[in-house]
Amino acid sequence: MPNYMRGIYELSNPAKYIGKKAPRYRSGWELAVFRMCDNHPAITGWGSETHRIPYRHPLTGKATTYVPDLLLVYKDRQGHNHAEMVEIKPAKQTLEGAKSQFDKAQAVVNHAKWEAAKAWCKQQGMAFRVITEHQIFNKPQRSKRKKK
Repeated sequence: MPNYMRGIYELSNPAKYIGKKAPRYRSGWELAVFRMCDNHPAITGWGSETHRIPYRHPLTGKATTYVPDLLLVYKDRQGHNHAEMVEIKPAKQTLEGAKSQFDKAQAVVNHAKWEAAKAWCKQQGMAFRVITEHQIFNKPQRSKRKKK
């Protein structure tokens, strides 16, 4: 699925949507996750870009805000309710996956955002998770084996 898709997502189950504005996807990956959120029976509520989290930009030192992609509310297999914030990012923009200088700089900024989000979510009693194309499309990363 191309990563350049953009648009407003049409809800199939509007009663599940807890955002104030219509969900706007900025990539094919977000669109795939929105569809899953909208239709998965364990997800009881979801919202797109629902919260603003303060953080300090690591390259400029300025205070700014970060808006995670999703808020999810779901029931686990035991029937317990959970809430978590989710960010959808290419693996190459994570500290582990960055190769180019641009992606490494982006990963440093993302890491600062995600650390702030983890702390904020913990205070709110919820989890924070970053998902990449590997989780969205169930493509495990290949382990890097050393040649003998």
